[in-house]
Amino acid sequence: MIEVKVEAVLIDNTTNSPVMLLREVDSNRVLPVFIGAAEASTIAYALEGVQYVRPLTVDLMRNLINGLNGKVSRVIITKLEDDTFYAELVIQTPEQVISIDARPSDSVGLALRTGAPIYVAETVMDQAGQWLSPEDEERLQALRTKLRGIDPEDLGNYQI
Repeated sequence: MIEVKVEAVLIDNTTNSPVMLLREVDSNRVLPVFIGAAEASTIAYALEGVQYVRPLTVDLMRNLINGLNGKVSRVIITKLEDDTFYAELVIQTPEQVISIDARPSDSVGLALRTGAPIYVAETVMDQAGQWLSPEDEERLQALRTKLRGIDPEDLGNYQI
């Protein structure tokens, strides 16, 4: 398993769709995952530490898990099949460890809200991972700076 961090949520210029960019820890390899607008907003809110008076869906999931004395121990993006990524939430309870099938975007959003580590199976990273060049790093830094000024709700204005 390869540990990753959420590098950014970007908009793909070709499709006008949100992309979650997961970066391998201590590396310049990234995994781009296309996600929905609502999930992009949720992840962007979590990255910015935005809290709401009423819980978002990931907050509800976190509250349910905590209320049942569980803990999200990790999220794993397990496979890529027919251009679809699959993930598992690994939840630790006092009695057992439970793996639950989930979408990567929901899993990552929950991991960000709970502080759980995120992993990608090596086979998935080998299939879909991309190496960033120094020029890519500069463009990514410029995009990151630009995106800090955008309201995450604006991500919902894109057609998917």
